[in-house]
Amino acid sequence: MNRLQQLMTEAEAKGEVLAAGTTVLADTLSQSQGRFTRHWYAPLGGIWLTTAWPDILLPEFSRLLPFAVGLACCRAVRTYGLDARLKWVNDVLVQGKKIAGVLCNSVIRCGDQYHLLGIGLNANNQDFPQELNGIATSIVNKLGQQVGLAELTGRLLAELSWAIGLLHYDEEQALQERLFCEEGYSSLLLKNWRQLSDTPGQQIEYGFDIQEKPLYQATAIDIDPCGGLIMEFEDGTRVVEYSGEIIYY
Repeated sequence: MNRLQQLMTEAEAKGEVLAAGTTVLADTLSQSQGRFTRHWYAPLGGIWLTTAWPDILLPEFSRLLPFAVGLACCRAVRTYGLDARLKWVNDVLVQGKKIAGVLCNSVIRCGDQYHLLGIGLNANNQDFPQELNGIATSIVNKLGQQVGLAELTGRLLAELSWAIGLLHYDEEQALQERLFCEEGYSSLLLKNWRQLSDTPGQQIEYGFDIQEKPLYQATAIDIDPCGGLIMEFEDGTRVVEYSGEIIYY
C-alpha cells in the first residue's frame, strides 16, 4: 500500500491521476500490518498485492468492495480444485483454515479518493509462525505441490476484474430499477458471495476487534441485501452488524 501511495504522489507531481486498477505486487513484506496493526505474515512464496480503485461507486456499492475482493480470492483458489469458502466478510478458508485475507483502506489525493484493495494469499509458503499454526494453510500444503505464482496472480487479477465489474453492474441495475439494498435490491455480487460462504448456520463470536474485545456469541443466519451479517441469539432475537469480524466456535 505504501508503494501505491508513492505512485499516487508521483502521478500528482506530473498533474496526472493514478490509473484505475493499478496493482503493486511484492515477493515478500517485512513490515506489513493487517487490521488493528496486527502483523501480516507475508513470506516468499505467497501472493501479496494491492490494487487501487477510484471511488466512483455510490457509497452503497463501494461498501461492498471487500465482498468483491474476497469473492475474487475464493474463486481463484477454487480453480485449483480446493473447496475454498468465504467467512464474513472476506476471509478465505479451506477446511476451516485461513488461506487468504483482504484489507481494504481508503486514501484521498488532491480531492480524489481511492480504495486500496490489499490481498494476501498463501500459495507456495508452507511454514507459519507458532501463533498461526493450526489456523492457517496454503495451496501447496493442501495440494502437495507448488503452483505457478505468475499463473495464480493472473487468475486472481482476472477474478478481481470480474467481481468488481459485477459490482458496477449491480449499481447500474439498481439505478435503472430505482431499487437499492434498503428496499431489498438483490445484488448479483452478494448472491455469488453467498454461494461460496460457509458462514450461515455457524455458531460465531462477534466483535469489532474480535481478538481484543469479543462482544457476544450468536448463530449466523444470513447476510442482508446490504451485506450486513444477520445473527440470532438463543432467545430468538436477531441483530444485524455491518462491520466487525467473527470467529467460528
